[in-house]
Amino acid sequence: MKTIIKWNEKMNFSAQSDANTILMDAKSPLGDGKAMTPKELLGAGLGGCTAMDVVALLKKHKQDYQSMQVDVDISASSGGHPVVFTEAKVTFNVTGNVDPSILLESVKLSQTKFCGVSAMLSKAFPIQYNVILNNENIGSGQADFSS
Repeated sequence: MKTIIKWNEKMNFSAQSDANTILMDAKSPLGDGKAMTPKELLGAGLGGCTAMDVVALLKKHKQDYQSMQVDVDISASSGGHPVVFTEAKVTFNVTGNVDPSILLESVKLSQTKFCGVSAMLSKAFPIQYNVILNNENIGSGQADFSS
């Protein structure tokens, strides 16, 4: 994987990988806040990676999900530089006719075997997850790629 970062103006950058481009910006006053910051992109990468795993597994098991939203809440250090992530909480909100045990196993597999972004980031800080199906909390756990 090769990514090219180009400065556009002020604190606005573009990142290109293959034929895909995404913008990055800093918050005011350094930037204009017109795009995600690099740290926000890490959170989006974490949520996107695990969401893709879970959807693929639900499809494999022929589950009739109607919607899925993954909320990623990342805490950061304070009081000095560099500011780094200290923990993440990932919440999976799924609706539809889904077997709770299949959904829980799908999330667990993503967070212990498949999601490369979780595997990398969990070496730096803990990643907790919570699973909600049709507005009911059905389980939780922590990313663990040690086995």
